[in-house]
Amino acid sequence: MKKKAIFPGTFDPFTIGHYSLVKRSLALVDEIVIAIGKNDAKKSYFSLEDRIEMIRLLYKDDPRVLVDTYDNLTVDYAKEIGANFIVRGIRSVNDFEYEKTIADMNRKISGIETFVLFTEPELTHVSSTIVRELLRFGYDVTEFVPHNMVLKTGKK
Repeated sequence: MKKKAIFPGTFDPFTIGHYSLVKRSLALVDEIVIAIGKNDAKKSYFSLEDRIEMIRLLYKDDPRVLVDTYDNLTVDYAKEIGANFIVRGIRSVNDFEYEKTIADMNRKISGIETFVLFTEPELTHVSSTIVRELLRFGYDVTEFVPHNMVLKTGKK
């Protein structure tokens, strides 16, 4: 049976931390879908279309990585596409508390397991929120996004 996982998030923007999690997850599963959640309540820096394009271009040569969007419960989306697992990353104890609660609920209502990878120590300070803030104030963020990722202009 093919092991397929989804890696859900807003990825606004996709960072070197996300990139690391995808790379490490591919050692555990056959295929991973980077699932960009649509959330109209959140004000994003990059449009949904730009995020899709940036991430697809990043993985254009790796058929094991797909990029998609969804606007329903993560577990419902996982079932729709036949994913067996949900991938999440943890940077800190605060992340752990939140992720454990969500993983427990997801397993309870769907039977889908979540596996959690701890962020590499040198990347714990990197978050999409901080990178967005730097972008808003005109800072160069190339060291915080994958080296071969082309950043769109964003909303500014």
